Amino acid sequence: MKLAQSQAAQRGLFVVVTIMYWISMYIYVPILSPYLSSLNYSLKFVGIVLASYGFIQLLFRFPIGILSDTLGKRKPFIIVGMISTTLSCLLFLIPNLWVWPLLGRAVAGICASTWVAFTVMYASQFSDREIPKAMGQISLLTVVGQMIGMLLSGWLTDLAGSAAPFIGGAVIGLIGLLLALFLHEPRSGIKREHGMSPQLIGEVIRTGPLLRASWLSILAHGVLFITMFGFTPLKATELGASGTELTLLVFCFMLPHALAAIVVNKWFIPTLGAQRTILLAFVVSSLCTLGLIVVPSLPWMYATQALNGFAQGLHLPLFLSLAIMDVKPQMKATAMGLYQAIYAIGMFSGPFIAGYLNKAYSIDYGFALGGVLAIIAAGFVLYWMYREKSASLEKGRSKHEQNAGA
Repeated sequence: MKLAQSQAAQRGLFVVVTIMYWISMYIYVPILSPYLSSLNYSLKFVGIVLASYGFIQLLFRFPIGILSDTLGKRKPFIIVGMISTTLSCLLFLIPNLWVWPLLGRAVAGICASTWVAFTVMYASQFSDREIPKAMGQISLLTVVGQMIGMLLSGWLTDLAGSAAPFIGGAVIGLIGLLLALFLHEPRSGIKREHGMSPQLIGEVIRTGPLLRASWLSILAHGVLFITMFGFTPLKATELGASGTELTLLVFCFMLPHALAAIVVNKWFIPTLGAQRTILLAFVVSSLCTLGLIVVPSLPWMYATQALNGFAQGLHLPLFLSLAIMDVKPQMKATAMGLYQAIYAIGMFSGPFIAGYLNKAYSIDYGFALGGVLAIIAAGFVLYWMYREKSASLEKGRSKHEQNAGA
């Protein structure tokens, strides 16, 4: 009885720390590009700042996964994550020099890199058969934390000025750090005599479902960080959005995003299957991203981004579960680190390239890039579906011929 209560308390504490982690990291995201623009930084520089978040993750996530598996530890990396998100918010408050916002967003990238430890710690509480359920749940926690943070952003800005979200994020990060100190390291039962060998790392790198999920996730995160986590708020301000209206835009995107994480395993997978669900998500996301080019007013933007949020909430939990589905327990953090490092390419390159396009032409060219990325992803899904169907038919034909010959 006491053991069950202790496990429930630890799971509840983990949920609170996870939500505070994402609140602190995303509380300033909706106002970041307008904030930097108001400081007279160019759209090119804004794109570089946004891209630095993904670039750092590209460098750090895979090594963090390997180190976590080698040590058999998750909690130290969660502590580092909470320290990093607090420091990131504080760096944005240092005035009058371009290096501080760039460094602040880069440190946020270090924080996000520790997400590897969060996901694997949570997955360790479930059997392999329950991993899709676990990844759906932790995806929901991600969206809830991001949504709360982004909803607070506009309200705090209107209430106390543009520095308020950064101050609020630092306070929440510090509280989350103190709570994280009370987390217990899970008992995985994994032996660590030899750590992660090059052979085991090579085995992870060659895992087919992991590589397919990683490639599609590059494209998905490219779209996400060009749009809602990138230049969509700036487009909204060009249409006259206030801080409160930016909050409403966030709500329109994030609430369906959270809803999708809840229903994807209950309704969509049993009805359409994983691949068709991913295909549908990319098609809808492409149309909604391209729709940002022609939206005439804020209500139309709210509508397109509600659909976009739901679509992107369908495929991201599926990629998480595919990344570690066929991986041994002692290699899950390495696999998750590789997956998250690879998709950070999209988080980096999407806003980086979009920033250059926006500077050279207009902000609509970045959204065109996002729409094209989603179309490319849909094409890959169709190709893999065709290959699997052809292979299945060929296998069935061969079996029929063998039976006929017998």
